[in-house]
Amino acid sequence: MNGMLPNLQQTIHALAERLLGELRAEGHWEGELSSSALSTATAVSALSLVGVDGESRRITAGAGWLATHQNSDGGWGDTIDSPSNLATTLLAVSALRLAAVAESPQAAATLEKARCFLDSRGGTTPEALAAAIQQEYGEDRTFAVPILMNCALAGTVTWDHIPGLPFELAVFPHRWYRVLRLQVVSYALPALIAIGLLVDRKNPPHNHLKRLLRRAVTPQVLKKLRQIQPENGGFLEATPLTSFVAMGLIPVCGREHPVAARCLDFLRKSQRGDGSWPIDTNLSVWLTTASVAALTSAGQLHRINGQRTAQWLAARQLQVIHPYTQAAPGGWAWTHLPGGVVDADDTSGAILALTALEHRESIPAGVRWLLDVQNADGGWPTFCRGWGKLPFDKSSPDLTAHALRAIGSVDPALFSKRRGKAVARGLNYLRRAAGPDGSWIPLWFGNQRAPGSTNPVLGTARVLRALERLDPQGVAAIRGVEYLLRAQNTDGGWGGSADIASSLEETALVVTALAAWAPGQVSAKAFLRGVEYLLQALADSTRGPVPIGLYFSHLWYSEKLYPLIWSLDALGRAAKVCLF
Repeated sequence: MNGMLPNLQQTIHALAERLLGELRAEGHWEGELSSSALSTATAVSALSLVGVDGESRRITAGAGWLATHQNSDGGWGDTIDSPSNLATTLLAVSALRLAAVAESPQAAATLEKARCFLDSRGGTTPEALAAAIQQEYGEDRTFAVPILMNCALAGTVTWDHIPGLPFELAVFPHRWYRVLRLQVVSYALPALIAIGLLVDRKNPPHNHLKRLLRRAVTPQVLKKLRQIQPENGGFLEATPLTSFVAMGLIPVCGREHPVAARCLDFLRKSQRGDGSWPIDTNLSVWLTTASVAALTSAGQLHRINGQRTAQWLAARQLQVIHPYTQAAPGGWAWTHLPGGVVDADDTSGAILALTALEHRESIPAGVRWLLDVQNADGGWPTFCRGWGKLPFDKSSPDLTAHALRAIGSVDPALFSKRRGKAVARGLNYLRRAAGPDGSWIPLWFGNQRAPGSTNPVLGTARVLRALERLDPQGVAAIRGVEYLLRAQNTDGGWGGSADIASSLEETALVVTALAAWAPGQVSAKAFLRGVEYLLQALADSTRGPVPIGLYFSHLWYSEKLYPLIWSLDALGRAAKVCLF
């Protein structure tokens, strides 16, 4: 076992060098998200509504990227490493039709292959396609209605197949939204307004009074849309959401409308050199806090200018009520760019990173923000206390574990009574949220090959990081460790669940989690095999990041820095374990 130590130390040093090479002069990391067929398709569609002549270069480049990255079965997946799915394929087909490139031989062949894929999914008629999309997303109209709108603009489905959105409810104060139980999640208000307006014009309600009401409140909801749009035009820094808003507004208000114009400007500036668009601009805050954690575990934090990084992070803390979500001051978003929205995961990461960097001035407000958004069930949601039962508004185990780690890392005297109650409620939530096999399902991560596309391995690893300090000998922690041991593959690594191909990302997170239990007789061998897998996999230069990240509903992405950051964190913790 000691013979592994020199290789382990060399690998840690090499990983740290690579990570430091990605550090920006301002003191943060930005990474690189995978190009997205779905994002590219929606952006091409939005720009095509402006007029092909005025945007021909961008449209041609985007359409060309789509044609080049079509899967062999004729469909498209969210990333170039993703299996084809109905939604992305429909959006890609709609984009190519709106781009007016269908007459070229290449585009005609591309569309014919796509038609065969759609036929195989039962989408032989507009009615069938619309029904399939609505069935896929269920009660949540956050994504189903935008997809169908895009298809209707391209003539793939008809407007009478698209359910309306109650955009008139946007005139109510934000605090009412939870009571109103909107059929979209909290961050989708721009889509509710813009797409709701267009669907209403194309397929107006039969009720005459409702028509009059909607006409009357249209100026007010458009004013609200202008108020919540970020200064750079990109809602949530997300290409799909921004594209959908533009597609909803242009036919109703024209491309010169201020909101539409800023959306289009955002899309123009965010297109990549190869013609594609990513799912979001970057995850700079998320990656910076994770990098600080990894360098801390590896004993390499002294190699950065900690004060500069701490100041950069502190400057990203929300200081006013957020104009979009009405979130209170004190939290952090995933990015430093204007479209970011504060959330529990990034606020937790920032608190942990600033604690490691010994910059404590911003921490009390961050802890208060976390305490204030804890749900009634004891868990933590993503953006705000849940509106209802839609996924991104309800509690989730991975977010709850991260919040508990952050709250547990600060001075015990800080919010002592409130903090103690919050931790106890959070732990009870985690115990209840564990599955029958002892695992936990995360919200923001999945595995494309695992049953249900979930990732219980990753979710369990993240929860165990909280339990290692708060309840290491509890039944939930022991069962979680046992689940990970059962899910280990014969090559020593882990995938999203048992018998799913191992990846650097998932193995690194499990090794990081098991380090707290590694001295135990049961887990020692599995832990060592996991470390060996990482060392061997990191030596393979052909490996790239895998799509395990989830953005919005069902949208996959990979991030260039995930394998690097998480492997450094894992091996740094491994080097400290007494086995070595």
